Amino acid sequence: MIVLGRIVAPFGVQGWLKIHPFGDDPTSWRKMPQWWLCADDNAPVEQWKPYTLKACRAHGKGLVAALGEVQDRNGAEAVDGWYIGAPREALPTTAEDEFYWGDLVGLDVVNEAGEPLGSVKGLLSTGAHDVLQVSEGETERLIPFVAAYVLDVDLAARRIRVAWGKDW
Repeated sequence: MIVLGRIVAPFGVQGWLKIHPFGDDPTSWRKMPQWWLCADDNAPVEQWKPYTLKACRAHGKGLVAALGEVQDRNGAEAVDGWYIGAPREALPTTAEDEFYWGDLVGLDVVNEAGEPLGSVKGLLSTGAHDVLQVSEGETERLIPFVAAYVLDVDLAARRIRVAWGKDW
């Protein structure tokens, strides 16, 4: 399951949901007739429940959406904080230089000198840009996911090459 975003609040009294998307093009989610919801973003696929998309629109920096199985504000409150995901085959294809966050988690990160910096444990959305959370033992590095620092993403080799010092 690829995690796409998180429900951050009910929106209104008719069961609409306010959503914080993880990524740049959440409006493409409208092409998916079903979304999968789960309280735990690391849950096995069997625990994700499908929901039917009724409506979706941009709202500020996020989305608001109505799902067929969420009838009212009480239903929206019941899924507040849950994650939104989709199986890989249900997702729109990405351009060559675009990636789903779920594709990056677990990749090894090395710098220009070939020194290992750790592996991607997650990503953060800061508003200005996304940030890689890279862990190596007890050390965590936060590396901006921008062209100035991310030199290459090789999904086949499961590696990200960055312009980042080992002691930064």
